[in-house]
Amino acid sequence: MSDQTYSKNELMICVAARLFEDGATCFIGTGIPMLAAMLAAKTTAPNLVPVFEFGGTGAIMEELPRAVGEARTWHKGISALGICDTMETAQRGFIDYGFLGGAQIDPYGNLNSITIGEHDHPRARLPGSGGGNDVGSHCWQTVAIMQHDARRFVPKTDCVTTPGYLTGPGAREAAGLPRNTGPAYVVSTLALMDFDPESRRMRLKATHPGVSVEEVLAATGFELLIPEQVEITAPPSAEELRLLREEIDPERLYI
Repeated sequence: MSDQTYSKNELMICVAARLFEDGATCFIGTGIPMLAAMLAAKTTAPNLVPVFEFGGTGAIMEELPRAVGEARTWHKGISALGICDTMETAQRGFIDYGFLGGAQIDPYGNLNSITIGEHDHPRARLPGSGGGNDVGSHCWQTVAIMQHDARRFVPKTDCVTTPGYLTGPGAREAAGLPRNTGPAYVVSTLALMDFDPESRRMRLKATHPGVSVEEVLAATGFELLIPEQVEITAPPSAEELRLLREEIDPERLYI
């Protein structure tokens, strides 16, 4: 990915932002998902309704929130509820998308954000799932946004904090989760993935500019499905980069 005028994070944010549907209700996690939501609201999805787990709904994000429970997540919003009310809203089927991050992801889109290694004696202890389990269980579709390497894209996550398709077709329903829900996309620093509707396994949809299919496969710790036609994502536009650098994250906290 040489001769580029943007960072991997900026590209990933732009690709994720283009997935937001105008008028959709979207659970937004801390960090890069927030930047993607802010960019979408300023470009392709001006009527986006962001939802934060501590109760902020429909906030106008004029400044980047630092976390899902701080004042900017309620700013000029349409409601200020609590965490229980917000999770119940998802359980009732009113949240279209959940945009989340994670430390590990497996072929079926299960995410881990608790520990690396054995749960009781981990090699590393992570920040935790927060509302990630509720988001992955009850939103209609989820989108994971994360760095791409073989340590993170693993055959089996050390823990499952956010359910994807669990062990494959029918597993979500057998576990009592709503039908027709589950992961839709994975946006990484190398590519855009979706999920095969039959096997429920992760599938390469598009590589980022300058990235080959072979590079994506080498950075993936499991067999990634490869369709006959692999697209290439569009690079960030000059306006998207201006918005990210000047209005959304001028302090360069994430980009």
